[in-house]
Amino acid sequence: MSERDPRASLKHILDHAREAIEMTAGKTRGELEHNRMLELALTRLVEVVGEAANRIARESWAEFPGIPWLQIVGMRNRLVHGYDVVDLNLLWDTVSDDLPPLVAEIERILSK
Repeated sequence: MSERDPRASLKHILDHAREAIEMTAGKTRGELEHNRMLELALTRLVEVVGEAANRIARESWAEFPGIPWLQIVGMRNRLVHGYDVVDLNLLWDTVSDDLPPLVAEIERILSK
């Protein structure tokens, strides 16, 4: 693990989470079932969110207790290693329910 500035990775998380949220704006969960490009795009964006979180040193996680680090990295691992069985309900819920509060928390952190 490199000695990276955690704020750079936080910015990557923020950018990719925002993009995933924007992609679902005005869409329904049912559309995800029939839109392969949307499925692939959301999968990739959530993977990148998890990878950026994983690049932050574990020691730095304690500086940002409002971020569910293990869940974020776990979701990334689930998508990458279980690429052949992506649970679209879980993917949709992650983007619609979990990413908006994550974005708010990272915006709060980066505004300091």
